[in-house]
Amino acid sequence: MNPLTTKQLANKLCLVISSALLISACSHNENTANELPDNQTPMISITAPVAKKVPYEIVTHGHKRVDDYYWMRDDTRTDPEILAHLAAENSYVDAKLAHTSELQETLFEEIKARIKKDDNSVPTKRGNYFYASQMQGDNEYPIYIRSTDFSGSNTEVLLDVNQLAKAHDYYQLSGLRVSPSEKVLAYGEDTVSRRIYTIKFKDLSTGELLADELIGTSGNIEWGNDNKTVYYIKRDPQTLLAYQVFRHTLGTPQANDELIYEEQDKTFYTFMSKSKDNSSVIIWHSSTETKSASVIDANSPKATPIEFIPRETGIEYSIAKMHDWFYISTNWQAQNFRLMKVHKDKVGDKSNWQDVIAANDNIKLDDFELFNDHLVYQQRENGLIRVTVRQLSTGKEQQLSFNDSAFNLGLYGNNNLDNSALRLYYTSLTTPYTDYDVDLTTLEKTQLKQDEVLGDFDSNNYASERIFITARDGVKVPVSLVYRKDKFKKDGTNPLHQYGYGSYGSTIDPRFSFSRLSLLDRGFVYAIAHVRGSQMLGRPWYEDGKKLTKNNTFTDFIDVTKALVAQGYGDKDNVFASGGSAGGLLMGAVMNMAPELYNGVHAAVPFVDVVTTMLDESIPLTTNEFDEWGNPKNKEYYNYMLSYSPYDQIKKQSYPNTLITTGLHDSQVQYFEPMKWVAKLREYKTGDNILLFKTDMESGHGGASGRFKGIHETALEYSFFIDLLK
Repeated sequence: MNPLTTKQLANKLCLVISSALLISACSHNENTANELPDNQTPMISITAPVAKKVPYEIVTHGHKRVDDYYWMRDDTRTDPEILAHLAAENSYVDAKLAHTSELQETLFEEIKARIKKDDNSVPTKRGNYFYASQMQGDNEYPIYIRSTDFSGSNTEVLLDVNQLAKAHDYYQLSGLRVSPSEKVLAYGEDTVSRRIYTIKFKDLSTGELLADELIGTSGNIEWGNDNKTVYYIKRDPQTLLAYQVFRHTLGTPQANDELIYEEQDKTFYTFMSKSKDNSSVIIWHSSTETKSASVIDANSPKATPIEFIPRETGIEYSIAKMHDWFYISTNWQAQNFRLMKVHKDKVGDKSNWQDVIAANDNIKLDDFELFNDHLVYQQRENGLIRVTVRQLSTGKEQQLSFNDSAFNLGLYGNNNLDNSALRLYYTSLTTPYTDYDVDLTTLEKTQLKQDEVLGDFDSNNYASERIFITARDGVKVPVSLVYRKDKFKKDGTNPLHQYGYGSYGSTIDPRFSFSRLSLLDRGFVYAIAHVRGSQMLGRPWYEDGKKLTKNNTFTDFIDVTKALVAQGYGDKDNVFASGGSAGGLLMGAVMNMAPELYNGVHAAVPFVDVVTTMLDESIPLTTNEFDEWGNPKNKEYYNYMLSYSPYDQIKKQSYPNTLITTGLHDSQVQYFEPMKWVAKLREYKTGDNILLFKTDMESGHGGASGRFKGIHETALEYSFFIDLLK
């Protein structure tokens, strides 16, 4: 359903459904207000919506659960009663936070004012062109351009996303790929936020769209070298798994497209890329614990995918091709990964693979880039990133150096083998994103751009720290901290905002934030708890925070909070926590386990109904995540997951003041998970702390599209916390 239609339907429901629940929703409905006599003002109720209970029995392994709010699931997102309840919740948020509207607007304008309105990305070269994006004025979306030189002369506009997005409340672009001839641009667009894209093709010489349209795709596109062949991936419309690779020939109907690969194992994701030498299209097969690849000859429009090596459970690898050699990053006999290589004629037998960077139990290999005579590899030791440049012809190695004790760094835009420089970005908690070209021979760094922070920002006013907190089992947990120097006392009087994630091996490195300055300037200390479940301290750190060790993620976060308060970093009465998606699961778990520690919590798009979701293979992403959480059809996993599932572990106790946000069209954590969670929390929670639930009726998992719209969501969270300060 079109999200605008959904919103209109929710509004109309206020006029036709008679129930106490909808009084507050209707009070904020513009249509309703317009029907009132001129001399009457609509009354605003601030009574929390109360959901009906419809017992639904679920029996697993002989164990019975009764879910009173299972009825809230509607995959079509059109059920009038559900939409009305969401409208009522939104109106309740508006009423309860009405007194913060001025603060929200202040924060919005404050954050927006730091952002440079006219801003270009640093051009990256691909083929004969340099590609970049432009942000102009109050535009929400970029304009994509290309030029024949780095300086940007002879600029050609490829796409103005602002024009494409005009007719839509939500708009997301994906998979921009220019044909090898550099004459046709392929791109995918999603106007619902379900991450299902329609691929379109633009003739760059005429500016006209071709007749070809490919629907139901993941947005992932790669070209064959004949300029007519296009590879794309279709999603299952129910589970949203990308699982079928098709070959399309320009000028022919999509119905005639050839299926060249279908993933039969529903625990795997499927995506594609093209080798840097343009000889191969690579299909990636990815589950949580097993990763492999198949290779397609990009020069043959009839080529079939060839498996690089047979898939092996527990073995992960990624490949890059240069000339006659494949380089392989793999965990084969190397828990923290190693880099190997093999000649293209000897690929299939691992005994032919040769070590390039040996396995090291204390150092994890994160990434690598190949150039004609250089190998660049990125590692992580004790949580800190380091980058090494090796000259292949001599074996000589040099390491890059940076000033901050903890930072985030990424390699990007290195699209050509014959580059003489390495492109990377660098940032820390006090350093805005900075782009560099690094000479591969001398390692001399050329700063290309640093994000400009408008206003009176001075990085010298802020300080960051990296400390270790001893968890209850003796493990030392890294924590990144940032604060404003003249506001920080370390005497237990500063409000503390603690963030965490801790799943999928995703590492939240310290990085700069324009919006976070609004908290720091008000005296907040901001902390990132690098809890187990990430790979901050290598692959074992991840393994110790998943499946049957998942509770370590939650207890680490709690122990960090206690220690930061004890060490004077935060005021025990003004500790706030936030996390999204799997980080929302973290929020739900710590709220159940240690609610007394937190004055306020923000859980965004939270994954909280763990057991029920993981039992249902029709729900998007479920099957792919058995290796992350466990499969509850196995009784051991069922019992363990049940022991921490936030929805199942709600009990009668005083919960922190809580703000929960979601998107109706979320493709990863379905809207009904937080909706059910809120309903049950309302039923069980004691005390007077507030519980608020905000649903964006036009967005999905990533929130609102556009560079400024998302600031409203940040302003809502920050004002919620600031208003709670004691």
